[in-house]
Amino acid sequence: MSTLAARLAGACGWRRTLLLLVLGALATLAMPPVSFTPALLLAFPGLVCLLDGSARGWRALLDGWLFGFGFFVTGLYWVSNALLTDAEQFAWLVPFAVAGLPALLALFTGAAALLFHWLRTTGPSRVLTLAVVWTIGEWARGHAFTGFPWNLVGTTWDWSDAMLQANSLIGVYGLSLLTVLVAAAPAALASAGGREGAHGWLMPSLAAVLVAAGFVFGFLRLAAADNGTVAGAEVRIVQANIAQQMKWEPDQLRANVERHLTLTRRPGIEARRIVVWPETALPYDIERDAALRSALGGLIAPGALLATGVPRAELDATGQYLSRVWNSVAVLDSAGVIVGTYDKAHLVPFGEYVPLRPLLASLGLRAVTGFLDHSAGPGPRTLALPGVPPVSPLICYEAIFPAAVAAEPRPGWLLNVTNDGWYGASAGPYQHFASARIRAVEEGLPLVRAANTGISGVIDSYGRVRASLGLLEEGVVDSALPVALPPTLYARLGDLPLLIVLGLYGAVLIVVAVVSRKSVATDR
Repeated sequence: MSTLAARLAGACGWRRTLLLLVLGALATLAMPPVSFTPALLLAFPGLVCLLDGSARGWRALLDGWLFGFGFFVTGLYWVSNALLTDAEQFAWLVPFAVAGLPALLALFTGAAALLFHWLRTTGPSRVLTLAVVWTIGEWARGHAFTGFPWNLVGTTWDWSDAMLQANSLIGVYGLSLLTVLVAAAPAALASAGGREGAHGWLMPSLAAVLVAAGFVFGFLRLAAADNGTVAGAEVRIVQANIAQQMKWEPDQLRANVERHLTLTRRPGIEARRIVVWPETALPYDIERDAALRSALGGLIAPGALLATGVPRAELDATGQYLSRVWNSVAVLDSAGVIVGTYDKAHLVPFGEYVPLRPLLASLGLRAVTGFLDHSAGPGPRTLALPGVPPVSPLICYEAIFPAAVAAEPRPGWLLNVTNDGWYGASAGPYQHFASARIRAVEEGLPLVRAANTGISGVIDSYGRVRASLGLLEEGVVDSALPVALPPTLYARLGDLPLLIVLGLYGAVLIVVAVVSRKSVATDR
Protein backbone atom coordinates (compact mmCIF):
# COMPACT_ATOMS: atom_id res chain seq x y z
CA MET A 1 0.00 0.00 0.00
CA SER A 2 2.82 2.40 0.89
CA THR A 3 4.57 1.70 -2.40
CA LEU A 4 1.47 2.50 -4.41
CA ALA A 5 0.86 5.66 -2.37
CA ALA A 6 4.44 6.78 -2.99
CA ARG A 7 4.16 6.14 -6.72
CA LEU A 8 0.94 8.15 -6.92
CA ALA A 9 2.38 11.02 -4.90
CA GLY A 10 5.47 11.08 -7.09
CA ALA A 11 3.62 11.03 -10.41
CA CYS A 12 4.44 14.01 -12.57
CA GLY A 13 3.90 15.50 -15.98
CA TRP A 14 1.22 14.16 -18.25
CA ARG A 15 0.85 11.01 -16.15
CA ARG A 16 -0.16 13.04 -13.12
CA THR A 17 -2.60 15.08 -15.17
CA LEU A 18 -4.15 11.98 -16.70
CA LEU A 19 -4.42 10.24 -13.32
CA LEU A 20 -6.30 13.16 -11.80
CA LEU A 21 -8.69 13.49 -14.76
CA VAL A 22 -9.39 9.74 -14.75
CA LEU A 23 -9.97 9.64 -10.98
CA GLY A 24 -12.40 12.54 -11.25
CA ALA A 25 -14.23 10.82 -14.10
CA LEU A 26 -14.26 7.59 -12.09
CA ALA A 27 -16.05 9.40 -9.25
CA THR A 28 -18.84 10.24 -11.72
CA LEU A 29 -19.76 6.55 -11.85
CA ALA A 30 -21.03 6.98 -8.29
CA MET A 31 -23.63 9.50 -9.48
CA PRO A 32 -27.05 8.61 -10.92
CA PRO A 33 -27.99 6.84 -13.09
CA VAL A 34 -25.07 4.44 -12.55
CA SER A 35 -24.82 5.07 -8.79
CA PHE A 36 -21.83 2.74 -8.40
CA THR A 37 -20.77 4.00 -4.97
CA PRO A 38 -17.67 1.71 -4.74
CA ALA A 39 -16.07 3.84 -7.48
CA LEU A 40 -15.43 6.44 -4.78
CA LEU A 41 -13.22 3.92 -2.93
CA LEU A 42 -10.72 4.32 -5.76
CA ALA A 43 -11.27 7.98 -6.65
CA PHE A 44 -10.82 9.61 -3.24
CA PRO A 45 -7.90 7.52 -1.88
CA GLY A 46 -6.15 8.25 -5.17
CA LEU A 47 -6.82 11.97 -4.74
CA VAL A 48 -5.43 11.91 -1.19
CA CYS A 49 -2.22 10.21 -2.33
CA LEU A 50 -1.75 12.60 -5.24
CA LEU A 51 -2.31 15.62 -2.98
CA ASP A 52 0.32 14.16 -0.63
CA GLY A 53 2.74 14.80 -3.48
CA SER A 54 1.63 18.40 -4.10
CA ALA A 55 4.77 20.19 -2.99
CA ARG A 56 3.47 23.71 -3.57
CA GLY A 57 0.15 25.44 -3.13
CA TRP A 58 -0.25 26.09 -6.83
CA ARG A 59 0.30 22.40 -7.51
CA ALA A 60 -2.41 21.40 -5.02
CA LEU A 61 -4.77 23.96 -6.57
CA LEU A 62 -4.12 22.55 -10.04
CA ASP A 63 -4.42 18.95 -8.85
CA GLY A 64 -7.80 19.62 -7.24
CA TRP A 65 -8.93 21.51 -10.33
CA LEU A 66 -7.97 18.61 -12.64
CA PHE A 67 -9.83 16.10 -10.45
CA GLY A 68 -12.89 18.37 -10.40
CA PHE A 69 -12.70 19.00 -14.14
CA GLY A 70 -12.75 15.25 -14.82
CA PHE A 71 -15.67 14.87 -12.43
CA PHE A 72 -17.79 17.67 -13.86
CA VAL A 73 -17.06 17.07 -17.56
CA THR A 74 -18.29 13.49 -17.33
CA GLY A 75 -21.07 14.28 -14.87
CA LEU A 76 -22.51 17.31 -16.68
CA TYR A 77 -21.89 16.45 -20.34
CA TRP A 78 -25.65 16.46 -20.88
CA VAL A 79 -25.90 20.24 -20.40
CA SER A 80 -24.75 20.64 -24.01
CA ASN A 81 -27.83 18.73 -25.21
CA ALA A 82 -29.90 21.85 -24.56
CA LEU A 83 -27.87 23.73 -27.16
CA LEU A 84 -28.47 21.03 -29.76
CA THR A 85 -32.24 21.55 -29.68
CA ASP A 86 -31.49 24.51 -31.98
CA ALA A 87 -28.15 23.37 -33.34
CA GLU A 88 -28.11 25.85 -36.21
CA GLN A 89 -28.01 28.78 -33.79
CA PHE A 90 -26.33 27.38 -30.69
CA ALA A 91 -24.10 24.42 -31.66
CA TRP A 92 -21.06 26.69 -31.61
CA LEU A 93 -21.56 27.08 -27.85
CA VAL A 94 -21.28 23.31 -27.16
CA PRO A 95 -17.51 23.37 -26.41
CA PHE A 96 -18.09 26.21 -23.94
CA ALA A 97 -20.84 24.23 -22.20
CA VAL A 98 -18.91 20.94 -22.17
CA ALA A 99 -15.66 22.46 -20.91
CA GLY A 100 -16.49 25.95 -19.67
CA LEU A 101 -19.00 25.09 -16.93
CA PRO A 102 -16.84 22.22 -15.57
CA ALA A 103 -13.80 24.49 -15.63
CA LEU A 104 -15.61 27.01 -13.43
CA LEU A 105 -17.07 24.42 -11.05
CA ALA A 106 -13.67 22.75 -10.72
CA LEU A 107 -12.40 25.94 -9.08
CA PHE A 108 -14.26 24.83 -5.96
CA THR A 109 -12.49 21.47 -5.86
CA GLY A 110 -9.21 23.24 -6.61
CA ALA A 111 -9.78 25.60 -3.69
CA ALA A 112 -10.60 22.62 -1.45
CA ALA A 113 -7.34 20.93 -2.47
CA LEU A 114 -5.41 24.12 -1.79
CA LEU A 115 -6.93 24.33 1.68
CA PHE A 116 -6.06 20.66 2.24
CA HIS A 117 -2.45 21.44 1.31
CA TRP A 118 -2.26 24.54 3.47
CA LEU A 119 -3.59 22.75 6.57
CA ARG A 120 -0.80 20.14 6.22
CA THR A 121 -2.41 17.36 8.26
CA THR A 122 -0.51 14.08 8.18
CA GLY A 123 -1.23 10.44 8.88
CA PRO A 124 -4.78 9.12 9.13
CA SER A 125 -6.18 12.54 10.06
CA ARG A 126 -5.59 13.82 6.54
CA VAL A 127 -8.53 11.65 5.44
CA LEU A 128 -10.85 13.58 7.75
CA THR A 129 -9.33 16.82 6.54
CA LEU A 130 -10.05 15.95 2.93
CA ALA A 131 -13.67 15.13 3.80
CA VAL A 132 -14.03 18.48 5.59
CA VAL A 133 -12.50 20.63 2.85
CA TRP A 134 -14.42 18.77 0.14
CA THR A 135 -17.69 19.40 1.97
CA ILE A 136 -16.81 23.07 2.43
CA GLY A 137 -16.22 23.23 -1.33
CA GLU A 138 -19.56 21.57 -2.07
CA TRP A 139 -21.42 23.89 0.28
CA ALA A 140 -19.73 26.91 -1.30
CA ARG A 141 -20.59 25.65 -4.78
CA GLY A 142 -24.20 25.29 -3.71
CA HIS A 143 -24.43 28.92 -2.57
CA ALA A 144 -21.94 31.13 -4.44
CA PHE A 145 -23.10 33.05 -7.53
CA THR A 146 -26.72 31.78 -7.19
CA GLY A 147 -25.42 28.28 -6.45
CA PHE A 148 -25.24 25.00 -8.34
CA PRO A 149 -25.44 22.07 -5.88
CA TRP A 150 -25.65 19.42 -8.59
CA ASN A 151 -24.13 15.93 -8.16
CA LEU A 152 -23.18 16.41 -4.52
CA VAL A 153 -21.28 13.30 -3.45
CA GLY A 154 -23.99 12.36 -0.94
CA THR A 155 -26.34 11.82 -3.90
CA THR A 156 -24.53 8.55 -4.62
CA TRP A 157 -26.78 6.78 -2.09
CA ASP A 158 -29.92 7.23 -4.18
CA TRP A 159 -29.89 3.45 -4.78
CA SER A 160 -30.48 2.80 -1.07
CA ASP A 161 -33.71 3.97 0.58
CA ALA A 162 -32.14 3.07 3.94
CA MET A 163 -28.98 5.15 3.55
CA LEU A 164 -30.97 8.12 2.23
CA GLN A 165 -32.65 8.43 5.64
CA ALA A 166 -29.49 10.09 7.01
CA ASN A 167 -30.58 13.17 5.05
CA SER A 168 -33.39 13.66 7.58
CA LEU A 169 -30.70 14.37 10.19
CA ILE A 170 -27.69 15.88 8.43
CA GLY A 171 -28.90 16.78 4.94
CA VAL A 172 -27.09 15.97 1.74
CA TYR A 173 -24.03 18.09 2.60
CA GLY A 174 -23.65 16.14 5.82
CA LEU A 175 -24.04 12.91 3.89
CA SER A 176 -21.33 14.11 1.50
CA LEU A 177 -19.00 14.64 4.47
CA LEU A 178 -19.72 11.13 5.71
CA THR A 179 -19.36 9.63 2.22
CA VAL A 180 -16.01 11.25 1.42
CA LEU A 181 -14.67 10.27 4.84
CA VAL A 182 -15.67 6.66 4.22
CA ALA A 183 -14.47 6.62 0.60
CA ALA A 184 -11.05 8.16 1.37
CA ALA A 185 -10.47 5.98 4.45
CA PRO A 186 -8.25 3.41 2.63
CA ALA A 187 -5.68 6.17 2.13
CA ALA A 188 -5.12 6.12 5.91
CA LEU A 189 -3.49 2.68 5.61
CA ALA A 190 -0.40 4.20 4.09
CA SER A 191 1.19 7.48 3.09
CA ALA A 192 3.81 8.44 0.59
CA GLY A 193 6.38 8.32 3.37
CA GLY A 194 5.74 4.78 4.59
CA ARG A 195 3.32 2.68 6.60
CA GLU A 196 1.01 4.29 9.10
CA GLY A 197 1.09 1.24 11.37
CA ALA A 198 -1.82 0.26 13.59
CA HIS A 199 -3.13 3.84 13.64
CA GLY A 200 -3.79 3.53 9.92
CA TRP A 201 -6.65 1.14 10.58
CA LEU A 202 -8.51 3.70 12.69
CA MET A 203 -10.10 5.49 9.72
CA PRO A 204 -11.17 2.38 7.78
CA SER A 205 -12.62 0.96 11.00
CA LEU A 206 -14.45 4.21 11.68
CA ALA A 207 -15.69 4.21 8.08
CA ALA A 208 -17.12 0.72 8.45
CA VAL A 209 -18.89 1.72 11.67
CA LEU A 210 -20.34 4.87 10.08
CA VAL A 211 -21.69 3.00 7.06
CA ALA A 212 -23.19 0.31 9.30
CA ALA A 213 -24.75 2.96 11.54
CA GLY A 214 -26.23 4.75 8.52
CA PHE A 215 -27.86 1.58 7.24
CA VAL A 216 -29.12 0.55 10.68
CA PHE A 217 -30.66 3.98 11.27
CA GLY A 218 -32.27 3.87 7.84
CA PHE A 219 -33.69 0.38 8.24
CA LEU A 220 -35.12 1.24 11.65
CA ARG A 221 -36.64 4.48 10.39
CA LEU A 222 -38.24 2.75 7.42
CA ALA A 223 -39.48 -0.10 9.58
CA ALA A 224 -41.41 2.44 11.65
CA ALA A 225 -42.47 4.48 8.61
CA ASP A 226 -45.93 5.98 8.32
CA ASN A 227 -47.17 4.63 5.00
CA GLY A 228 -50.47 6.48 5.16
CA THR A 229 -52.00 8.70 2.51
CA VAL A 230 -54.07 11.87 2.64
CA ALA A 231 -57.78 11.11 2.35
CA GLY A 232 -59.38 12.70 -0.68
CA ALA A 233 -56.09 13.82 -2.25
CA GLU A 234 -55.68 11.47 -5.19
CA VAL A 235 -53.12 12.71 -7.72
CA ARG A 236 -52.84 12.40 -11.49
CA ILE A 237 -49.58 13.50 -13.15
CA VAL A 238 -49.59 14.03 -16.91
CA GLN A 239 -46.39 13.30 -18.83
CA ALA A 240 -46.92 14.17 -22.49
CA ASN A 241 -43.32 13.47 -23.60
CA ILE A 242 -43.11 16.33 -26.09
CA ALA A 243 -39.68 16.68 -27.69
CA GLN A 244 -38.08 20.02 -26.93
CA GLN A 245 -37.67 20.77 -30.65
CA MET A 246 -41.47 20.61 -30.99
CA LYS A 247 -42.48 22.28 -27.76
CA TRP A 248 -42.42 25.90 -28.94
CA GLU A 249 -43.03 25.47 -32.67
CA PRO A 250 -45.93 27.84 -33.47
CA ASP A 251 -47.78 25.25 -35.52
CA GLN A 252 -47.46 22.67 -32.72
CA LEU A 253 -48.63 24.71 -29.73
CA ARG A 254 -52.29 23.76 -30.03
CA ALA A 255 -51.48 20.09 -30.67
CA ASN A 256 -49.23 20.00 -27.61
CA VAL A 257 -52.00 21.34 -25.41
CA GLU A 258 -54.50 18.87 -26.86
CA ARG A 259 -52.05 16.07 -26.06
CA HIS A 260 -52.18 17.08 -22.40
CA LEU A 261 -55.96 17.29 -22.57
CA THR A 262 -56.27 13.80 -24.04
CA LEU A 263 -53.99 12.26 -21.42
CA THR A 264 -55.81 14.06 -18.61
CA ARG A 265 -59.15 12.61 -19.74
CA ARG A 266 -57.97 9.01 -19.43
CA PRO A 267 -60.25 6.75 -17.36
CA GLY A 268 -60.17 7.50 -13.67
CA ILE A 269 -59.99 11.29 -13.97
CA GLU A 270 -63.28 11.62 -12.08
CA ALA A 271 -61.54 10.26 -8.95
CA ARG A 272 -58.50 12.55 -9.14
CA ARG A 273 -58.50 15.51 -6.76
CA ILE A 274 -55.16 16.97 -7.93
CA VAL A 275 -54.09 16.98 -11.60
CA VAL A 276 -50.57 18.17 -12.38
CA TRP A 277 -49.09 19.21 -15.71
CA PRO A 278 -45.34 19.92 -16.18
CA GLU A 279 -43.40 23.16 -16.49
CA THR A 280 -44.80 25.43 -19.25
CA ALA A 281 -47.20 22.68 -20.31
CA LEU A 282 -49.44 25.58 -21.31
CA PRO A 283 -47.63 27.99 -23.63
CA TYR A 284 -50.28 30.68 -23.08
CA ASP A 285 -50.77 33.34 -20.43
CA ILE A 286 -54.04 32.04 -19.03
CA GLU A 287 -54.64 35.12 -16.88
CA ARG A 288 -55.85 36.84 -20.06
CA ASP A 289 -57.77 33.90 -21.52
CA ALA A 290 -61.00 33.21 -19.63
CA ALA A 291 -62.23 30.76 -22.27
CA LEU A 292 -59.13 28.58 -21.92
CA ARG A 293 -59.36 28.68 -18.13
CA SER A 294 -62.98 27.57 -18.32
CA ALA A 295 -62.08 24.70 -20.66
CA LEU A 296 -59.31 23.57 -18.34
CA GLY A 297 -61.63 23.66 -15.35
CA GLY A 298 -64.09 21.50 -17.25
CA LEU A 299 -61.49 18.72 -17.47
CA ILE A 300 -61.59 17.96 -13.78
CA ALA A 301 -64.25 16.88 -11.32
CA PRO A 302 -66.05 19.43 -9.13
CA GLY A 303 -63.84 20.28 -6.17
CA ALA A 304 -60.69 19.11 -7.95
CA LEU A 305 -57.66 21.23 -8.88
CA LEU A 306 -55.38 21.49 -11.92
CA ALA A 307 -51.80 22.71 -11.36
CA THR A 308 -49.82 23.54 -14.47
CA GLY A 309 -46.69 25.31 -15.53
CA VAL A 310 -47.45 28.52 -17.44
CA PRO A 311 -45.71 31.67 -18.61
CA ARG A 312 -47.02 34.78 -16.90
CA ALA A 313 -46.51 38.15 -18.54
CA GLU A 314 -46.85 41.84 -17.91
CA LEU A 315 -47.40 44.19 -20.85
CA ASP A 316 -46.06 47.69 -21.26
CA ALA A 317 -48.23 50.81 -21.09
CA THR A 318 -49.39 50.32 -24.70
CA GLY A 319 -50.59 46.80 -23.93
CA GLN A 320 -48.74 45.47 -26.97
CA TYR A 321 -45.23 44.47 -25.87
CA LEU A 322 -43.91 42.33 -23.05
CA SER A 323 -42.21 44.27 -20.29
CA ARG A 324 -41.80 41.41 -17.80
CA VAL A 325 -42.27 37.64 -17.92
CA TRP A 326 -42.28 34.95 -15.24
CA ASN A 327 -41.97 31.18 -15.30
CA SER A 328 -44.93 30.23 -13.14
CA VAL A 329 -47.26 27.62 -11.73
CA ALA A 330 -50.98 28.34 -11.79
CA VAL A 331 -53.57 26.30 -9.89
CA LEU A 332 -57.14 26.32 -11.22
CA ASP A 333 -60.36 24.95 -9.76
CA SER A 334 -63.13 23.22 -11.68
CA ALA A 335 -64.73 26.60 -12.44
CA GLY A 336 -61.58 27.78 -14.19
CA VAL A 337 -60.69 30.23 -11.42
CA ILE A 338 -57.00 30.66 -10.59
CA VAL A 339 -56.79 29.87 -6.87
CA GLY A 340 -53.01 30.02 -6.52
CA THR A 341 -49.93 31.28 -8.38
CA TYR A 342 -46.22 30.81 -7.84
CA ASP A 343 -43.44 32.58 -9.78
CA LYS A 344 -40.08 30.86 -10.08
CA ALA A 345 -37.52 32.57 -7.86
CA HIS A 346 -34.28 30.70 -8.59
CA LEU A 347 -33.67 31.37 -12.27
CA VAL A 348 -31.24 29.47 -14.52
CA PRO A 349 -28.30 31.62 -15.65
CA PHE A 350 -28.13 31.85 -19.46
CA GLY A 351 -31.37 29.88 -19.62
CA GLU A 352 -33.82 32.33 -18.06
CA TYR A 353 -31.64 35.39 -17.63
CA VAL A 354 -28.25 36.56 -18.84
CA PRO A 355 -25.66 37.55 -16.24
CA LEU A 356 -23.43 40.44 -17.30
CA ARG A 357 -25.86 41.22 -20.12
CA PRO A 358 -24.39 44.67 -21.00
CA LEU A 359 -20.87 43.25 -21.26
CA LEU A 360 -21.91 40.31 -23.44
CA ALA A 361 -24.06 42.53 -25.63
CA SER A 362 -21.09 44.86 -26.17
CA LEU A 363 -19.16 41.85 -27.45
CA GLY A 364 -21.83 41.25 -30.07
CA LEU A 365 -23.10 37.96 -28.62
CA ARG A 366 -26.67 38.35 -29.83
CA ALA A 367 -27.23 34.58 -29.74
CA VAL A 368 -26.73 34.78 -25.98
CA THR A 369 -28.35 38.11 -25.14
CA GLY A 370 -31.13 38.36 -27.69
CA PHE A 371 -34.09 37.46 -25.49
CA LEU A 372 -36.06 39.01 -22.64
CA ASP A 373 -34.84 38.02 -19.19
CA HIS A 374 -37.33 36.31 -16.92
CA SER A 375 -38.17 38.09 -13.70
CA ALA A 376 -37.62 36.29 -10.41
CA GLY A 377 -40.42 35.66 -7.98
CA PRO A 378 -40.09 36.60 -4.28
CA GLY A 379 -38.95 33.12 -3.20
CA PRO A 380 -40.43 29.93 -1.74
CA ARG A 381 -44.03 30.23 -0.66
CA THR A 382 -46.82 28.06 0.62
CA LEU A 383 -50.06 28.07 -1.35
CA ALA A 384 -53.22 27.44 0.66
CA LEU A 385 -55.48 25.48 -1.69
CA PRO A 386 -59.14 24.53 -1.22
CA GLY A 387 -59.74 20.94 -0.15
CA VAL A 388 -56.13 19.70 -0.20
CA PRO A 389 -53.06 20.22 2.01
CA PRO A 390 -51.08 23.45 1.44
CA VAL A 391 -48.22 23.11 -1.02
CA SER A 392 -44.82 24.68 -1.75
CA PRO A 393 -44.23 24.67 -5.54
CA LEU A 394 -40.79 24.27 -7.11
CA ILE A 395 -40.09 24.90 -10.77
CA CYS A 396 -37.35 23.00 -12.59
CA TYR A 397 -34.02 22.98 -10.79
CA GLU A 398 -35.33 24.79 -7.71
CA ALA A 399 -35.67 21.26 -6.34
CA ILE A 400 -31.87 20.79 -6.16
CA PHE A 401 -31.29 23.38 -3.42
CA PRO A 402 -31.13 21.93 0.12
CA ALA A 403 -32.94 23.85 2.86
CA ALA A 404 -34.55 26.15 0.27
CA VAL A 405 -37.64 24.27 -0.91
CA ALA A 406 -40.25 24.59 1.84
CA ALA A 407 -41.75 27.90 2.89
CA GLU A 408 -43.51 28.97 6.07
CA PRO A 409 -46.13 28.11 7.09
CA ARG A 410 -44.97 24.53 6.63
CA PRO A 411 -46.68 22.90 3.63
CA GLY A 412 -48.18 19.43 3.51
CA TRP A 413 -46.35 18.53 0.28
CA LEU A 414 -43.92 19.76 -2.35
CA LEU A 415 -44.81 20.17 -6.03
CA ASN A 416 -42.00 20.08 -8.59
CA VAL A 417 -42.90 20.83 -12.21
CA THR A 418 -40.07 20.64 -14.70
CA ASN A 419 -39.12 20.17 -18.33
CA ASP A 420 -36.08 17.95 -18.68
CA GLY A 421 -36.81 17.54 -22.39
CA TRP A 422 -33.86 19.87 -23.03
CA TYR A 423 -31.50 17.04 -22.07
CA GLY A 424 -32.98 14.07 -23.91
CA ALA A 425 -32.02 10.51 -22.97
CA SER A 426 -29.06 11.49 -20.80
CA ALA A 427 -27.95 11.27 -17.19
CA GLY A 428 -29.39 14.71 -16.40
CA PRO A 429 -33.03 13.72 -15.73
CA TYR A 430 -31.94 10.84 -13.47
CA GLN A 431 -29.70 13.15 -11.46
CA HIS A 432 -32.51 15.69 -11.20
CA PHE A 433 -34.97 13.05 -9.98
CA ALA A 434 -32.47 11.83 -7.36
CA SER A 435 -32.14 15.37 -5.98
CA ALA A 436 -35.91 15.65 -5.69
CA ARG A 437 -36.02 12.43 -3.66
CA ILE A 438 -33.40 13.78 -1.27
CA ARG A 439 -35.41 16.98 -0.72
CA ALA A 440 -38.37 14.85 0.34
CA VAL A 441 -36.27 13.03 2.95
CA GLU A 442 -34.63 16.22 4.23
CA GLU A 443 -37.94 17.98 4.75
CA GLY A 444 -40.08 14.99 5.71
CA LEU A 445 -42.56 15.98 3.01
CA PRO A 446 -44.03 14.06 0.08
CA LEU A 447 -43.10 15.40 -3.34
CA VAL A 448 -45.13 15.24 -6.54
CA ARG A 449 -43.00 15.65 -9.66
CA ALA A 450 -44.35 16.31 -13.16
CA ALA A 451 -41.75 16.30 -15.94
CA ASN A 452 -42.54 16.86 -19.61
CA THR A 453 -40.39 13.95 -20.81
CA GLY A 454 -39.87 12.27 -17.43
CA ILE A 455 -39.04 11.23 -14.86
CA SER A 456 -42.41 11.95 -13.20
CA GLY A 457 -43.53 10.42 -9.95
CA VAL A 458 -44.96 10.59 -6.47
CA ILE A 459 -42.33 10.38 -3.72
CA ASP A 460 -43.23 9.87 -0.08
CA SER A 461 -41.74 11.62 2.94
CA TYR A 462 -39.01 8.97 3.19
CA GLY A 463 -37.84 9.44 -0.39
CA ARG A 464 -39.48 6.24 -1.58
CA VAL A 465 -41.02 6.29 -5.04
CA ARG A 466 -44.69 5.37 -4.70
CA ALA A 467 -45.46 5.62 -8.43
CA SER A 468 -43.51 6.86 -11.45
CA LEU A 469 -43.27 7.04 -15.22
CA GLY A 470 -39.88 6.60 -16.85
CA LEU A 471 -37.84 8.82 -19.11
CA LEU A 472 -39.24 9.47 -22.61
CA GLU A 473 -42.51 7.68 -21.88
CA GLU A 474 -45.98 9.09 -22.47
CA GLY A 475 -48.79 8.55 -20.01
CA VAL A 476 -50.16 9.41 -16.59
CA VAL A 477 -49.18 8.58 -13.03
CA ASP A 478 -52.05 7.96 -10.61
CA SER A 479 -51.38 7.79 -6.90
CA ALA A 480 -52.69 8.88 -3.54
CA LEU A 481 -50.78 11.72 -1.88
CA PRO A 482 -48.57 10.35 0.94
CA VAL A 483 -48.81 11.94 4.37
CA ALA A 484 -46.31 14.51 5.60
CA LEU A 485 -44.14 13.86 8.65
CA PRO A 486 -43.40 16.23 11.52
CA PRO A 487 -40.44 18.48 10.68
CA THR A 488 -37.20 16.50 10.55
CA LEU A 489 -34.07 17.60 12.40
CA TYR A 490 -32.73 18.91 9.10
CA ALA A 491 -35.98 20.76 8.36
CA ARG A 492 -35.66 22.54 11.72
CA LEU A 493 -31.94 23.32 11.75
CA GLY A 494 -30.79 23.08 8.14
CA ASP A 495 -27.03 23.14 7.62
CA LEU A 496 -26.29 25.04 10.84
CA PRO A 497 -24.98 22.03 12.84
CA LEU A 498 -22.81 20.94 9.92
CA LEU A 499 -21.37 24.41 9.44
CA ILE A 500 -20.53 24.62 13.14
CA VAL A 501 -18.69 21.28 12.98
CA LEU A 502 -16.83 22.25 9.82
CA GLY A 503 -15.94 25.64 11.28
CA LEU A 504 -14.65 24.21 14.56
CA TYR A 505 -12.56 21.56 12.84
CA GLY A 506 -11.17 24.09 10.40
CA ALA A 507 -10.37 26.56 13.19
CA VAL A 508 -8.46 23.91 15.14
CA LEU A 509 -6.44 22.92 12.07
CA ILE A 510 -5.68 26.53 11.20
CA VAL A 511 -4.40 27.18 14.72
CA VAL A 512 -2.27 24.03 14.59
CA ALA A 513 -0.91 24.98 11.17
CA VAL A 514 -0.01 28.51 12.29
CA VAL A 515 1.67 27.27 15.48
CA SER A 516 3.57 24.64 13.50
CA ARG A 517 4.86 27.22 11.04
CA LYS A 518 5.97 29.52 13.84
CA SER A 519 7.79 26.64 15.53
CA VAL A 520 9.62 25.79 12.33
CA ALA A 521 10.57 29.43 11.81
CA THR A 522 11.86 29.67 15.41
CA ASP A 523 13.95 26.50 15.04
CA ARG A 524 15.60 27.98 12.00
